[in-house]
Amino acid sequence: MVKRNLSGRWFEELAVGDVVEHAVTRTVTEMDNVLFTCLTMNPQPMHLDAEFAARSEFGKPLVNSLYTLGLVVGIAVPELTLGTTIANLGFSEIEFPNPVFAGDTVWAQSEIIESRPSASRPNAGVVTFEHRGYKGIDTIICRARRTAFMRRRPAD
Repeated sequence: MVKRNLSGRWFEELAVGDVVEHAVTRTVTEMDNVLFTCLTMNPQPMHLDAEFAARSEFGKPLVNSLYTLGLVVGIAVPELTLGTTIANLGFSEIEFPNPVFAGDTVWAQSEIIESRPSASRPNAGVVTFEHRGYKGIDTIICRARRTAFMRRRPAD
């Protein structure tokens, strides 16, 4: 059997208190926002109508917050869970302290908040991450806690 080269971390490699600043960044485009908003059937004019948004306190369309959440979590995947997660168990404490606009470059960091072996599956553990998304140097745009069912390192 050929072993795949996984970049995600095994349960044992996710120590409470560890903070990972993720290498991938992404500049959000207008197309990203419009496509995501339409695919998720969200007719909110704040995301789709430049004239409507120009009359708002923001002066331009806001990037859909669920896209922002998905992007921040997606940025974390290569260094944390790529090939090593079994399933997401849930999200909590999701916040969007500052808006995102087309042209903003998003980066993320993740902290391991909790970790425990699975009571029912000896080959797995439960880990809670706090993902934090930023734009610019340090403007926080998203904070979310995610609990995941993670694989333990297989015996060689």
